[in-house]
Amino acid sequence: MKGALLVNLGSPNSTSVKDVKNYLDEFLMDKRVIDSPYLIRAFVVKGIILNTRPKKSAAAYKKIWWPEGSPLIVLSERLHKKVQENTKIPVELAMRYGKPSIKSGLQKLVDQGVTEIFLIPLYPQFAMASTETIVVLANKLVKKHFPQVTLTDLPAFYNKADYIEVLSESIQSELEKSKPEHLLFSYHGLPERHLKKSDVTKSHCKIDGSCCNTPSPAHEFCYRHQCYETTKQVAEKLNLKEGSYSVSFQSRLGRDPWIKPYTDHVIDDFAKNGLKKLAVVTPAFVSDCLETLEEIGMEAKSSFIENGGEEFTAIPCLNENEKWIKTLSGWINNWAE
Repeated sequence: MKGALLVNLGSPNSTSVKDVKNYLDEFLMDKRVIDSPYLIRAFVVKGIILNTRPKKSAAAYKKIWWPEGSPLIVLSERLHKKVQENTKIPVELAMRYGKPSIKSGLQKLVDQGVTEIFLIPLYPQFAMASTETIVVLANKLVKKHFPQVTLTDLPAFYNKADYIEVLSESIQSELEKSKPEHLLFSYHGLPERHLKKSDVTKSHCKIDGSCCNTPSPAHEFCYRHQCYETTKQVAEKLNLKEGSYSVSFQSRLGRDPWIKPYTDHVIDDFAKNGLKKLAVVTPAFVSDCLETLEEIGMEAKSSFIENGGEEFTAIPCLNENEKWIKTLSGWINNWAE
């Protein structure tokens, strides 16, 4: 019997500093998120970050928390429910960090008699800190606890035609309302070293502006290339004019170089240089979360206005978009046939 497991990032159980600290501990101690040797990672995370960041992060979560709970969890649960209604096989939901855990999601499927599982990381672009850590942990859990189960994972879908179609339509509907002067594609940031670590050729990735445009087997696992490719295909679909859109990367941590340009710098520069109407879309996520609702929808908007901008539109993620639900359900049904 076949089944599917949707996996998203995760969220603290509440906005309490204690719960946020527990969540950040699990998240940042993942060796594919902070990829330093264990002792260094433990010193940085447990000795420094967890003594300062939880209080600040808890305050940020409080700004966006819904009466039903974490927006990411609530939206993921709604997505799960609607996908299940449109699929022929059992579908469960899990989070990489926090609850419900991947182990619990696997267990629910096994309890229904499932022996073949379609693992779906809810990230359009591949990254070792998102897609890879989900796949690695799921395989580890299957090997240890569910040896009778076979696992198949959905590859990054950043360039799948039906995904691009849905994403483009959702962006277009918002552009028609806000009519911005510029559209910024803001993707979650990564340390530059993550790109090089994911380079299967061990030589292609130069982060020099040209390697992402030069065909290579490295692109299958290159986050930066996949972000630019998503942008390129959406721009072509929407007939966006050269210069009317651009790409940036948000959410930095630590002092190491991260993928540039940085979203906060780009947005401030737009405002200071006279741009009055800006729209920002965040296609590294399929569900709105802290990074989209607070970092972009609140902090970036405030900064844009403070620096001279007038109208700022944070375009929602796909969330419960009906065509997105049909697309995701279609991938599951095609796999199950």
